[in-house]
Amino acid sequence: MPDARPLLASELEPLAIGAWILGAGGGGDPYHAYLNLRRLYAEGVTLSLLDPDELDDDATIAVVSSMGSPLVGEERLTDPEVAALAVRQMQEHVGCEFDAVMSLEIGGSNAFQPLMVAAVMGLPVLDADSMGRAYPEAQHSSFAIGDLKPYPLTLADVRDNAVVVSKVASWKWMERLSRKVCAEVGSLAATCKAPRTGREVKEWGVLHTVTQAIRLGEVVMQARASKVDPVAAVVDHAGGLLLFSAKVVDVERRATEGFLRGTARMAGLDGDAGRVFRVDFQNEFTVGWVDDGVRVTVPDIICIMDATTGDAIGTEALRYGQRVKVIALPAPAVQTTAKGLEHVGPRAFGYDLDFRSVFGERG
Repeated sequence: MPDARPLLASELEPLAIGAWILGAGGGGDPYHAYLNLRRLYAEGVTLSLLDPDELDDDATIAVVSSMGSPLVGEERLTDPEVAALAVRQMQEHVGCEFDAVMSLEIGGSNAFQPLMVAAVMGLPVLDADSMGRAYPEAQHSSFAIGDLKPYPLTLADVRDNAVVVSKVASWKWMERLSRKVCAEVGSLAATCKAPRTGREVKEWGVLHTVTQAIRLGEVVMQARASKVDPVAAVVDHAGGLLLFSAKVVDVERRATEGFLRGTARMAGLDGDAGRVFRVDFQNEFTVGWVDDGVRVTVPDIICIMDATTGDAIGTEALRYGQRVKVIALPAPAVQTTAKGLEHVGPRAFGYDLDFRSVFGERG
């Protein structure tokens, strides 16, 4: 394997901030995972970050995530040993040794899932994921868009339950079966997805997203230190758009079938006074309306941020009275192709809408 650079302890906090922004409301608040890793670093753990461009084509990569409802994740914290258990299950099932570990999704706490595995198993962390953000279901990954094999999958929980899904008919069937198991163990479990080769990651992964999240978090921290608007700094750095300034006035949500679903409504402030923004979510934000008109949809990355601090606000944490700014960030290119939109466009989430990127407004 090629050399990997050290992942510095000073990069953990910006990674948490940036990953939470890329979570698009989902993926789980990374704060507790960040504290967990900070403790491990204090105990002497060191991690390394591997550039995916340097991967050997025949390298074997573990793809990991914490699966379930973000609301449950606030009450049941991730254990690095449980995260590693799912990977060890996979090694035993397929008879391989992994060369590196990567996250299924960079958004939210799942940015830290491979770091926890790496801390326990001594593997390098790959600077890549398969979503470039957070999405709620297996078929939303770039590996699914590329029609790569969806199985096997291993799943572990805190009670020492261990499950292997050895074969499925499709990505949607993998989602259905693994989600049922996840719901039965309390709507939170560690998973290891189908192993990937270095070539598959280079062809179908969303590359350098760990670095992207770290840089995004650094922008927020620098803006705070300079006492400038951190939301504007994020928009400028990431090529995003400010969509709405508002106060949260109503949130309806429910945990069902392993997801957090609902709708939030916001009353416009400043230049948006007199208008209403409404957004639906299934773990992550999916479609937003201004008054009665569609304003933004997946796969554009919809983020709701604290208007003062620039912290992202997750779907489980939205509450009455919060002053927020709604922004959009560009989606990875693979998601805006015709094949990508079949997996992650608004119709994939049950909306009879065509995708029209807000970034088309620029030209």
